[in-house]
Amino acid sequence: MGHKAPKITPELTDAQWERMLRYGVSIPAEAGDVLFTSGDRWYDLILVESGSVDVVRDPLKWIDETLIANLGPRTFVGELGLLNGQRAFLTARVAEPGRMLRIDHDALQRMMAEDDELCDLMLRTLWARREELRRGPAAWTLKIIGSERSREAVALRRYAERLDLVHTWVDADDPERAAAFAGHGFTRDDLPVAIVQGENLPHATPGQLAELLGLAYAAEDDATVDLAVVGAGPAGLAAAIYGASEGLDTVLLDAVAPGGQSSATSRIENYLGFPFGVSGDDLTAQASLQAIKFGVRVVAPCEAVRLESDTGALRLTLTDGAVVNARAVIVTTGVAYRSLGLDRWKEFEGAGIHYAASTMELRQVAGSEVVVVGGANSAGQAALALAANGCHVRLVVRASELGSQMSSYLVDRIVDDARIDVHTSTQVVGLHGDENLERVTLSGAVEDTVDCRGLFCFIGAEPATEWLADVERDEAGFVHTGADVIALDDAWRDLGRMPLPFETSVPRVFAAGDVRRGSMKRVAAAVGEGSSAVAPVHRALAAAEVFV
Repeated sequence: MGHKAPKITPELTDAQWERMLRYGVSIPAEAGDVLFTSGDRWYDLILVESGSVDVVRDPLKWIDETLIANLGPRTFVGELGLLNGQRAFLTARVAEPGRMLRIDHDALQRMMAEDDELCDLMLRTLWARREELRRGPAAWTLKIIGSERSREAVALRRYAERLDLVHTWVDADDPERAAAFAGHGFTRDDLPVAIVQGENLPHATPGQLAELLGLAYAAEDDATVDLAVVGAGPAGLAAAIYGASEGLDTVLLDAVAPGGQSSATSRIENYLGFPFGVSGDDLTAQASLQAIKFGVRVVAPCEAVRLESDTGALRLTLTDGAVVNARAVIVTTGVAYRSLGLDRWKEFEGAGIHYAASTMELRQVAGSEVVVVGGANSAGQAALALAANGCHVRLVVRASELGSQMSSYLVDRIVDDARIDVHTSTQVVGLHGDENLERVTLSGAVEDTVDCRGLFCFIGAEPATEWLADVERDEAGFVHTGADVIALDDAWRDLGRMPLPFETSVPRVFAAGDVRRGSMKRVAAAVGEGSSAVAPVHRALAAAEVFV
């Protein structure tokens, strides 16, 4: 049996409503009073006991104010941004006077922690509202305009989709849309452009967009947190969820957006509890929502460039110079994708060369000739997803046989798929095209130059640990943890203990997932490590007497 879709205005029982009212503070509510306005950060949830509230999209340069919803008695006003600090993109004002109450962010988190029933109801409703807003005129509050063949535009669109932002994508290559550029005050040279509440942001980047939307790490967030998790892949999301659910004030930082390498996987078929498979994007979206539910502060894009330790808090320095102070850190930065050492490789990244086969990439190459490079599971999953998307796929494998690194269930499906040609003992040796990739040259068992609109590269990765100068690593850059730590300095002698499981050579700094030496390099293993690392964090904080 299927689940009923959550309602954007749920019917509350008397008991539910009475319990919710206990967390609110009564406020004046006369007709025309503004309860929150677009641009407000950490705005309050509004309970409407009597009267009604209009939720509107503010007037933009090219269109008048639009009514999004009118919410009457026994309901609440707000959407998902309430939980993660995103600035309001809509305005709420009293339409009919009555009795209304505010629930501020702290009280909302307290309600969700103390009342499971209200927590589930609130989370489902806020999520349903976000999804509804994505499909309506509220999505005009953020327009992203760019070419699907531009790496900068693709990065911006991927950021918006991974953060589940309410937005509208406009394809600049559509002739009908291009004619409207002049009316909005920018030219093609300004692309990609983000139009935020009617204001143009030319040459927009994810970092600039995060600043405008309140999703960047801000000076007001400078208080020391109990736990900073660096890297929002499966290990980082799991660590943040378990840390926050066990009472740690937790911030989760990622250089790009939540998801990590798993978001590059179109279908994970061997993850426990998903017999029909799950996409990396879907798994990331659900885990991100779960993190927000427990009060994790998710910040992206936000790259850590230095980690310093002293007798007090650990200091994480970010690329913009901001500093995050934390009593403990879990490093889950995972790995960075390897590339082929070919001429014009960087030129074609984002313009035909991809490291993921998610929904976004599948849209770009639907029905086209594509090449997948790699012989492990990620390459096999990508090949099958692309074939199912109408592509003719050439799977190029350096090894002499397909099954040397790939799971047998994938090998069997690939061999049986007439849309996939497998080229073993073969390599890509040349890239060709003007602004975008058009053909590739193969060498080895197959010698040919073939049409190629998309080259998908899955040839492994290297640990993202260059910024961890003081943390002990092996020759490949993977982090030593627990009993693997070799060099113990005076800090350990002063503590009178050895490194705990998942703890690195720096006290109170832990590592989990792909970045750790000896990890399994599987999604399920990463989730297990991330959640398991929280227990020794508690022990280390208690021993150091820094946990409050």
